[in-house]
Amino acid sequence: MAAGACGRMPGAACLAVKEKTLSRASLLIVLLVAAVSGCGQSVERFGGPTMGSSYTVQYVPTDQAPDAAKLKAEIEMILTGLDEQFSTYRDDSMVSRFNALPAGACMALSADMLTLWRYGEALSQQSGGAFDLTVEPLMNLWGFGPQSRAEQVPDAAALERERARVGHQHLRLDGERLCKDVDAQLDFDSIVAGYAVDKVSARLAELGLKDYLVEITGELKAVGRKPDGTPWRIALEVPSGERERQVERSLVLDGFGLSTSGDYRNYFEEGGRRYSHTFDPRTGAPVRHALAAVTVADAQALRADGLSTLLMVLGPEEGYTFAERNGLAAFFIVRQGEGFVTRATPRFEALFPKPE
Repeated sequence: MAAGACGRMPGAACLAVKEKTLSRASLLIVLLVAAVSGCGQSVERFGGPTMGSSYTVQYVPTDQAPDAAKLKAEIEMILTGLDEQFSTYRDDSMVSRFNALPAGACMALSADMLTLWRYGEALSQQSGGAFDLTVEPLMNLWGFGPQSRAEQVPDAAALERERARVGHQHLRLDGERLCKDVDAQLDFDSIVAGYAVDKVSARLAELGLKDYLVEITGELKAVGRKPDGTPWRIALEVPSGERERQVERSLVLDGFGLSTSGDYRNYFEEGGRRYSHTFDPRTGAPVRHALAAVTVADAQALRADGLSTLLMVLGPEEGYTFAERNGLAAFFIVRQGEGFVTRATPRFEALFPKPE
C-alpha cells in the first residue's frame, strides 16, 4: 500500500501499487476504489497472494451466485493454473520447461500460452519489436529478470551475446508447437496478469455475478455498479512530491480493464547515470526517454496490459503517436524538470472526460 493517498481518502479502498517493467508486472500509480458499500447491501470481498503479488475480487452478491468460499476456490483454481503455466520462478512451469530446451527444439503449448504468444507476436510486429516476449536474457543480464544477480551495466561482449538470443524472429509456430532456432527464453509477465483478469471476470459472469471489480497484481477490470447504483470509480493519481500524490482524474469503469506501466520509482544508478527498469528490446538497454508512466483502458484487460507496456517502451512522443493512430485510450505522465506533466489521447478524453 502506498503512503499518502490511501490515508487521505476516507471510505476508499486501496487496490494496488504496481510497478511494471517489460519482464515483470508490478505497479506504480496508485489506483483507488472509493465507497464500496451502500443502501443496506455491502460489497463482498476476498483475495490472496498470486503471481508474486496479490489479487482482490469485490462483488455484489446475487441469488444465483455461489457463496464467497466457492467463488474464491473457483478463482484460485484459475490463478493456480496460470501460475503452473507462466511462472518463471518455478522450474516445473510450462514456460520454464520451454526455456530450458536447447536451440532447434519444439514444444507443444497449452491453449492459454498459444493465445498469449499470438497476442505478443502481434504486438511485436505492430511495434517494430518494441514489445518482445523473448527479452528475458537481457533483463537478467541487466539485473532486472528472475535469474539476475545484481543490477549492473553489462559489458559490451556480454550484451552482444545475449542480444543474439532475443527476438520473435527466432521463434515459429508449427501447429500447436512453438519452435526456437536459438536458445531463446520466453517471459509472459508483461501480459499474463491482464489475461488473468479477463479469465477471472469471465468466470464470475458465468457464475451469475453482474457487478464486480477484479484486480490482479494491479491490473483491473470493473463491470456493473455498486449496491447504491453508483459506478465503480477509480482515482488515477500523479506524483507531486517524494511521498505525496494527487488525484489527477476520477475514472468511471464499467466493462473496461485498466493497466498502468511506469518506472519513476524503479531504477538504479551507476556512473552518474539513471537506468530505468523499463527495457527496450530494440536497443538491448533501458529506455532513456522522459515518460514516467502510462495508463491504458480497454475492454480487454489483456490488451490494456500489453499496450501499457508497449507505450511505456515507445516513450512520450512515439508512444503517443502510436496510441493516437490506433485509437487507444491512453493517459501519459511525463517528467518535466522536477515535476510531471500529463497528456491524454482523444479516446481517453472521450471515455473519461474531466469534470466541468
